[in-house]
Amino acid sequence: MDGNTDIIAGRNAVSEALRAGRPIDRLCVKRGERAGSLLALCRRARDAGIPVKETDPKKLDEMAGGLPHQGVVAVAAAHGFAQPEDIFRLAEERNEPLFVIVCDGLEDPHNLGAVIRTAECAGAHGVVVPKRGAAGLTATVAKSSAGALEYVPVARVANLASFLEELKARNVWVYAADMGGEPYDAVDFSGAAALVVGAEGAGVSRILKERADKLVSLPMRGKIQSLNASVACGILCYEIARQRGFGAGK
Repeated sequence: MDGNTDIIAGRNAVSEALRAGRPIDRLCVKRGERAGSLLALCRRARDAGIPVKETDPKKLDEMAGGLPHQGVVAVAAAHGFAQPEDIFRLAEERNEPLFVIVCDGLEDPHNLGAVIRTAECAGAHGVVVPKRGAAGLTATVAKSSAGALEYVPVARVANLASFLEELKARNVWVYAADMGGEPYDAVDFSGAAALVVGAEGAGVSRILKERADKLVSLPMRGKIQSLNASVACGILCYEIARQRGFGAGK
């Protein structure tokens, strides 16, 4: 390993990490190369529930930071994932309507860490991310969360659309952040709520917007017509918290 504590490079190092049961967010393997010991590593990772992603060789070189990676790099996790039931249970224990943040493909670990930090400060019961196509709970995310990762359950699910349907079956209203939505300060967030925030650039995916009960937007008075994902999430989270009575003197 190099100075980046997120990264484990090389077949032997990755094999030992898997054998020791070290929390691993994902396995990145050289695109098109799945023979011999590398194939065995991929099988072991999948058996352990670890996503395997085919990766361009140049990207692997960059991730390994000059170390010989032999076609495989593991991204270590700084914290284990929770289950959605842990989030539901926390809301019940607090005797509060559910408040969960759903991150749709948020790939920047600094943004994910900032969302987790905001979730903790605004009183959300948890954060949900997809199993594939999103940042994991790496050391960078942990650092960016400023310690909030120790207090906020972060669950990973295979299919966000199915998860939203599960929430709606629990009488949770789903709100998706989108520039074409209703002004956020005119929306009633007082009940059980799931806030869906999109990836950098792409925003919330079409399929998740279709499953939302309401699209909500933030006003843009400047020439730039978008906000950083974690900043937009922070504004919306505090509007939800405000409508629940969290404010001065609370």
